Amino acid sequence: MTAQRRPVVLLRPVPGTSVIHRLWAGTKLIVVFVVSLLLSFYPGWIAIGLMALLVIVALRLAHISRGVVPSLPRWLWILLLFGALTAAMGGGDPVLQLWSQEIAVGGLLKFLRFTALSIVLLVLGAMVSWTTNVADVAPAITTLGRPLKWLRIPVDDWAVALALALRAFPMLLDEFRLLYAARRLRPRPLAPDGTARRRRLADLVDMLAAGVTVALRRADEMGDAITARGGTGQISAAPSRPRRLDWIALGIVGTLCVIAIVMEVKGFSGR
Repeated sequence: MTAQRRPVVLLRPVPGTSVIHRLWAGTKLIVVFVVSLLLSFYPGWIAIGLMALLVIVALRLAHISRGVVPSLPRWLWILLLFGALTAAMGGGDPVLQLWSQEIAVGGLLKFLRFTALSIVLLVLGAMVSWTTNVADVAPAITTLGRPLKWLRIPVDDWAVALALALRAFPMLLDEFRLLYAARRLRPRPLAPDGTARRRRLADLVDMLAAGVTVALRRADEMGDAITARGGTGQISAAPSRPRRLDWIALGIVGTLCVIAIVMEVKGFSGR
């Protein structure tokens, strides 16, 4: 019996409470932005290692179990192996001396560094979605973007649009999964190859039409619910501001970023 695959669960907070759960949503957004900016300008091993350590500690503090992590498909491992092999063939410094052979591993190291950087950013974003209530995102964005209102930028409208998109994404994903499961339960009629190919194309069009219909129906229901609760202004009007715990978290992240930048500038990154 094969083990059951764990699906991707995003934009739904993990039940429970922890230090990470109690952080302000704006703090988590700032951390994601700062870490992404740091790794974009200083993608060295030291910076990646420090940010990976930060993510691991945050996962432990948030009590994220292994069951939350989705199962990786086999084709992804094959794709990573193929990428590593092709990158290794590119050569480049440094060169390892293995007995009488010289092996250039520069390309492989660059691929591994890029893969590690991508994993850190993906896990960081996933952790934010696992520990943040979607309803807290819009007020946090409104608070963070308050200085932009002086430039007559519609921050509140942007926050409402983002909040509605985040709320609708898991709902629509479940609807599409239900449609796909219902489509697979339908019997497949026997037909010649050409007819079967045209039938598959017609089924794809039917699935897209059904998906659009479901999305419009859900949008209408969500619009009625928002109107009954006082309009879209209530989504971003909730009080939202950082607390003492958030300043401590931002100070820790800022300190790690400064350490990473200093070590990268001084040349201790090992690149």
